[in-house]
Amino acid sequence: MSLHVPCPNCGADVVFRSPALPSRVCDYCHTMLVRTGGDLTQVGKAAVLPFDVSPVRIGMRGSYDGKGFEVIGRVRWSWTDGAWNEWLLFFDDNSNAWLGEAMGQFMLLWERPFTGVRTQALRTVANGGEAIPGKEVQLDGMKLTISDAREVVCVAAEGELPFTAPSGWRVYSVDLRGTGPECANLQRDGKDVSFYEGRYVTLDELAPHGLRAIEGWALPDYAA
Repeated sequence: MSLHVPCPNCGADVVFRSPALPSRVCDYCHTMLVRTGGDLTQVGKAAVLPFDVSPVRIGMRGSYDGKGFEVIGRVRWSWTDGAWNEWLLFFDDNSNAWLGEAMGQFMLLWERPFTGVRTQALRTVANGGEAIPGKEVQLDGMKLTISDAREVVCVAAEGELPFTAPSGWRVYSVDLRGTGPECANLQRDGKDVSFYEGRYVTLDELAPHGLRAIEGWALPDYAA
């Protein structure tokens, strides 16, 4: 059940859809908020998101594997040569997943506890080691290759999130790709490690409705 509370900074209505999503950026004043029980704490201001040409946006709905979802949050990351979006999908069964979007490709990822990952190469990275692009690893009997590893910076965030994402936040991010659509991502922030596993998807697989209108780009038939 959604919780509606007034923003402590501007008084606007702030909606939290799930106890698993304690962080929220106010849609009106961009204050970053953290919920503890029924109380809200201000933890700073979110930077204004730069314009980009993504067809995905907050409020877009779709479905995957028979379950409907809505896009309710976004974190935009950057590195030395570009930037990409990570969109938070909130499913009708109250679960959530991330839709990573970079250079026209989409990764659908679910978080899993890193304690269950036994791959030594990944555990070495989690403990402060460097990931080596091109190195093959085994994850639960599946062969993956480290495709990218770099320090990335949070540009800005919006909507509902499972964590606070302040501008300037730096993490070490490692992408892995399988021989098919399989993919995974490890993010290291000091001693804290998050791990995500999933697959590459296309937009039409997500049956999207409410895509962003972009000048010069006609909506595809599947989204009409």
